[in-house]
Amino acid sequence: MSSELASLIEANTRIDGAFPTPIPGLHLSRYSSRTQPHQVVQSPTLSIVAQGTKQVMLGNEAFTYAPGYCLVVSLDLPVSGRVTTASKAKHFGMHMDLDVKQIPSLRTSGKIQRAKKPDRGVFLSRMTPELLDPVLRLLRLLGKPEDSAVLAPLLQREILYRLWRGEQGEQLERMAQSDGNASGIVKAVIWLKENFDKPFSIKLIAEQTNMSPSGLHHHFKTLTNMTPLQYQKHLRLQEARRLMLAHAMDASAAAYHVGYASRSQFSREYSRLFGAPPRRDVEQIR
Repeated sequence: MSSELASLIEANTRIDGAFPTPIPGLHLSRYSSRTQPHQVVQSPTLSIVAQGTKQVMLGNEAFTYAPGYCLVVSLDLPVSGRVTTASKAKHFGMHMDLDVKQIPSLRTSGKIQRAKKPDRGVFLSRMTPELLDPVLRLLRLLGKPEDSAVLAPLLQREILYRLWRGEQGEQLERMAQSDGNASGIVKAVIWLKENFDKPFSIKLIAEQTNMSPSGLHHHFKTLTNMTPLQYQKHLRLQEARRLMLAHAMDASAAAYHVGYASRSQFSREYSRLFGAPPRRDVEQIR
């Protein structure tokens, strides 16, 4: 069935790149060779490789997956992704946005037995036949707009259900809870995204999330593999890069816009994250 998945992706992509589809929240990708790391703030998503291998970095932790496994991001996280191998000169992949807020409505009366897993906001899971089946049915709807308008949301909900029922489903459930440490970290992430250009302290965010400063720092690092300050830094630098690319803003203006007071500090941290100073990086992308 994985060969059918690769065939469906190939039939709906014509050139190298990652592309949205007419089905909201569903994206397909194909590449004929390995790619350079791509930095992004990734919202909750399910990523599947139908052919080839992909690696996602969360801080200094690597998650490498190939056919037979999928990768799930359970909250907004700054990650770096790249295609590491392209089998038969092609890499085929897909990712689908996940609405974790739907999880409480999926709960059944029976208790699900799962092994205790690390509380990381990114995890790998086996691609079971029960999960692959609705994924294939979703992709078969491409090119059928009348059917997809009705059936795609149902299949996306079924895919979320299969993930929740799976071996790593407890991590998704924590993200959807209205209380607990994971809920506090979700609130902290939302606050940082809305206020990334402003100074902050751990104490301030702890007050916003009803957590102790030490508890916030510990659980934030566990889930995101970075401190709140490092998370803010990623948000600032990625927004600065977007401003320079999309609005032709110069580095000094972009640095100031995202909250940097020092141009030299901005340039150092930008080079450390993206591998080149701002001007050279933007010129290479263009």
